Amino acid sequence: MAPHGVLLAATEDLSVFGTDPWWLVIVKALFCFVFLLVTVLVAIVWERKVVAWMQLRIGPNRHGPWGMLQSLADGVKLALKEDLVVTASDKVVYVLAPVICAIPAFMAIAVIPFGPADHQISIFGTRTTMQLTDFPVAMIYILAVASIGIYGIVLAGWASGSTYPLLGGLRSAAQMVSYEIAMGLSFAAVFLDAGTMSTSGIVAAQQHTWFACLLPVSFIVYIVSMVGETNRAPFDLPEAEGELVGGFNTEYSSLKFAMFMLAEYINMVTVSAVASTLFLGGWRAPWPVTAFWAGANHGWWPLVWIIVKIQLLLFFFIWLRGTLPRLRYDQFMKLGWKILIPVSLVWLVMVATVRALRNRGVDYTNVILVVLGAVLVVVLLSVLWDMVRSRRQPEPEAPAAFDPLAGGFPVPPLPGQELPPTPRRRSRTPQTVNAAALKGGDDDA
Repeated sequence: MAPHGVLLAATEDLSVFGTDPWWLVIVKALFCFVFLLVTVLVAIVWERKVVAWMQLRIGPNRHGPWGMLQSLADGVKLALKEDLVVTASDKVVYVLAPVICAIPAFMAIAVIPFGPADHQISIFGTRTTMQLTDFPVAMIYILAVASIGIYGIVLAGWASGSTYPLLGGLRSAAQMVSYEIAMGLSFAAVFLDAGTMSTSGIVAAQQHTWFACLLPVSFIVYIVSMVGETNRAPFDLPEAEGELVGGFNTEYSSLKFAMFMLAEYINMVTVSAVASTLFLGGWRAPWPVTAFWAGANHGWWPLVWIIVKIQLLLFFFIWLRGTLPRLRYDQFMKLGWKILIPVSLVWLVMVATVRALRNRGVDYTNVILVVLGAVLVVVLLSVLWDMVRSRRQPEPEAPAAFDPLAGGFPVPPLPGQELPPTPRRRSRTPQTVNAAALKGGDDDA
C-alpha cells in the first residue's frame, strides 16, 4: 500500500521526446504512414479470406500468391475508374470531404508507442524512442483528431445533393456523438487509474497488470464503442446498403470513394492501436512470454507484440462482420444512450472512489464488496420488476376493422389498424394442377 498522498501511477518523463534530429522525425513519420497503408492492404485481404472461410466460400485467389495482392488490385481498379462530380453538388465541399475523412485518420498514430521510451533502438546510428512523439494530453489529442473525421462524412452526405447520402451523413453524426461519449468515459477511467494522459505513461502504468483486467467494464465499453465509431458491422448504419444504397458515399467514385474506404480501415487500425495501448499493455509482451524470457520487452521485440495485438483486434472486427446482422437504428441508439453511457458513468464513479481510497491509504476491500453487493441488488430488483411488469400488461385488443376506401380514395392504415385480406384466386401453377389431378384420380378410384 502506498503512503498517504502518493499517486500510484507511472511518473511522467517526456523529456526524451522532441530531441530527435529532423531527418529522424521524417523517417518516423514515413514509418507510421507506410505502416498504416500496409496494414490496411493486409487487413482487406485478410477480411475477405476470413469471411469467405466463415461462409464456406473460396475468397480471393487470383491476384498474387494465394490472392494476397487482391487489395492492391482493387486500389488500382478504383484509381482507373471514371471520376464523377455530381452536377447538383457543392463542388468544393464535395471534393474536400474525402480528404477531411482521410487526413485525421493518419494523424492519430503519431502518439502511439511502439516500444519503450528509453532509447533502446538505433536508427542509422542514432539512439531514439519507438514513438513519433508524446505529450501530457496525448489521449485528448486522439479524441480531438477522431472527432474531426466525422465532419468529412457529414459534409460528404450534405454536399452530394442527394437524399440517401444526406440520411447516411445524419445517421453517422448521431452515431459518432452517441459512441464518442461512452468512449471518452472509458478513457477517463484509465486516466484515473494511470494518473496520466500520455500514451507512454499509460503503458508504463501497466507494467504488472493490464488495464483490461483492472478495468474490465471500461475495456468492454471501449470495444463496443470502437466498433460503432468506425461504422463497422453490426453498426454500419450510415452505409446500410439495403436502405441507403451506400449511405454518405453513394455519389462518389474512383479515388474519392477509395479515400473513404481507406479512412474506414485506417480508423480500424487506429482504434485497435489505442485499445492495445490503453488496455492490453501496449508494446509489452503477454505474461506467459515474460515469465520465461527476460528480453521480451527489449530491442525491436516490442514492435512485434503491439502489431500482434492490433492484428488480433482487427480479426475481432472481421469476426463481428461475418457473424452478427446489422442492428436497427432504435436498437443502436438504445445501446449507446441507455446502456453504455449509464454503465460508464457508474463505473467511473466507482473507479474514482477506489482511486481516492487508495491514495489515502484506506483499506477499500470492504467498500468494494459493499458497492458490488448494492449493484447486484439493483440488477436483481430491475430484473424482477421487468418480470412483474410483463405479466401485468393487458393483452392487446383485436385491431378494429379498417376500410381503406371509406373516404372515396385509398389511405394507408394507422397504427393499430390492419388492411383486410386481399382476395386471391387459386394458383394455376403446374404443381397445383398435378396435385389436383392426382387427388381427383384418387377420389374416382
